[in-house]
Amino acid sequence: MAQNIIHPHNEVTFVFWGIGLLFLLGTPFFLPHNNSSLFAAATAPVGPYFHYNFNTNGILDEAGSMQESWSPYWWVNSGAQLILQNGVGKTIQGEIGAFSPWRLHYSLYNPLDTDNGYRPQNIFRLVTRSTWQNLDQRIRFQITKINMSDSLERGGWSGILLFNRYVDGDNLYYAGIRADGYAVIKKKKQGDYYTLAHEPVYRADAGYERNTNPNLIPGKQWIGLRSVVQDNDNGTVDIRVYVDRNDTGAWELAAQAIDDGVRYGGAAITQKGYAGIRTDFMDIEFDDYKAMAI
Repeated sequence: MAQNIIHPHNEVTFVFWGIGLLFLLGTPFFLPHNNSSLFAAATAPVGPYFHYNFNTNGILDEAGSMQESWSPYWWVNSGAQLILQNGVGKTIQGEIGAFSPWRLHYSLYNPLDTDNGYRPQNIFRLVTRSTWQNLDQRIRFQITKINMSDSLERGGWSGILLFNRYVDGDNLYYAGIRADGYAVIKKKKQGDYYTLAHEPVYRADAGYERNTNPNLIPGKQWIGLRSVVQDNDNGTVDIRVYVDRNDTGAWELAAQAIDDGVRYGGAAITQKGYAGIRTDFMDIEFDDYKAMAI
């Protein structure tokens, strides 16, 4: 399989004049999404092997739709910004400024999950602009902080997950690691969630507890996360999630499931879809994203 290394180069646009426009033209004009299309990029072909190494400094802002994204490779669907710095990609780290347009936007539209807009990264969603059928997807990640939000959406089910066959926000597969230390495979069909697999990976003497022990995934160390999704000849879909605990390339099968098209909300998701990354209520860094057709 030919290797296609993707370097971002000029795909990221910096907007240094944003705060000036905010005051000159008024907040409603410059609230995020209002002007995304001014910088929209066409989707770039990536071939059967896509390797993104986050090696150019910049900021990719959230866009109201994929077609409005400034990047030919990525769409920040939620979480305000993907930051590329010092060879890694990352969510916003810590609180953003009180007068940030993103802080104002999220304080209006989702204050509870984002701590009144100060931590939009609590609901970070990064989606590829390329579509995939049978896919081996990998990412290296490092959790830098758990955000102790009051939101009822923060729980043991929060974590880091890979999107597979993302048709839209209501129809896709998830595979990843939860804050309570479990590997999970889920299907979202017509907006409803179905759990296909749920297996322990990380354990501790004290189990998960929302306030006193809110995360069992080791923090401040690099970990590999991998999902493999593949059609079977009988029309079912095989889904596997792997973990590389020590970032050494030693992949451990953490959970496996088969969507038989019957038990989990009906028909399996068999069409091509987007891929990508979801994180919940954490500050996190990424490196070496790979998507490989199989």
